[in-house]
Amino acid sequence: MAKLIIDQALSLINSGARVFVQGCGGVPQYLNRLLVNRAGDLRRVEIISLNPLDDTFTNPELKDSSASYIPIFLNEMPRLFDENILPIDVALIHVSPPDKHGYCSLGISVEVTRAAIRNAKKVFAQINRNMPRVHGDTFVHMHNIDAYVEYDEPLIEFNHMKEITKIETAISKRVAELIEDQSTLQIGIGPIPDAILTNLNNHKDLSIATEMLSDNVIPLLEKGVITNRYKKFHPGKTTCTFILGTKKLYNFVDDNPNVFSLDVSVTNDPAQIRQNSRMCAINSALEIDLIGQICSDSLGTIQYSGVGGQMDFMRGAALSKHGKPIIILPSQTSKGVSRIVNTLKEGAAVTATRAHVHYVVTEYGTVNLFGKNYQQRAKALIEIAHPDHREELERAAYKRFKALY
Repeated sequence: MAKLIIDQALSLINSGARVFVQGCGGVPQYLNRLLVNRAGDLRRVEIISLNPLDDTFTNPELKDSSASYIPIFLNEMPRLFDENILPIDVALIHVSPPDKHGYCSLGISVEVTRAAIRNAKKVFAQINRNMPRVHGDTFVHMHNIDAYVEYDEPLIEFNHMKEITKIETAISKRVAELIEDQSTLQIGIGPIPDAILTNLNNHKDLSIATEMLSDNVIPLLEKGVITNRYKKFHPGKTTCTFILGTKKLYNFVDDNPNVFSLDVSVTNDPAQIRQNSRMCAINSALEIDLIGQICSDSLGTIQYSGVGGQMDFMRGAALSKHGKPIIILPSQTSKGVSRIVNTLKEGAAVTATRAHVHYVVTEYGTVNLFGKNYQQRAKALIEIAHPDHREELERAAYKRFKALY
């Protein structure tokens, strides 16, 4: 079938269409800009995406638009397309140039894109020579692309590197002490997770089976700290579903046979995650209440981020032999507000239930809530709260649980 030129292709997007846009750092920026240029001609176009990191959808042309959030475990998101819960009219994707066999690579962002491609009525691609050719579930044949444009531009970069604070250092050292040799790691995004990686230089035979891959894994791979020897699935390979960092990272993963980017239904499947012994899932929280409920994605009623894969990996790690689901958070905000609270903020979303939370780490200590009752949980969490807030928390706990601390 003859390929449509991209302008002809985008003209096929009509009012009321549902358009999937490849997300994270792999967002097809040029295609997005072309789509926004048609904003005046279109009405009620719904964009579905997983955390697109460009600024396209904050364009003034879209000032009358609205946004909403679908609460969902990340490993289940492909089902929305496969089961026709969210039918896709057009998928906009971002790929490397095709190889001699006609296969392009989705590069740094696989996540849910494969499900969108196989279910969309039309697939339009931006082919960019800056997109690395990543191994794994990334390959898309040109036969599956209905229209494309060759347009080179820099990929979105996210520099995780910054000066690490004393608090972040203290937390990262405590977490590093929890990680045993031969552990398999999932580690989230942010300064503390990155600081943790810098504290693992003396560990042996670690493996990576994660959602996001960042720059700080490179030194551990180069030093042989990460060998991926003891992981259950894809031994010898570092596995993820998207890659987000600097150009150094993108160059590192380019045609690297030891890095696999896989569909999120695979990387985030708790049934697979649990089969890695010593699985350590390390994730951040915004606040935790005295019975162990975690809020990681909202500030009261304001949606701050998303559920993502936190629960996928927490549950998988909890079921793993010698596994450790670990929640990390500073004891208070930069404004001195305690992150360990009697009850979550009014309207806050519960990201992880009290039954799912095991290890909690602040700069003041580490506690394991598994097997503890409400009174014991409150006592443990108060002990790792900031000293300025402990007395107030003790009073709240006494009033709530009728127990002295």
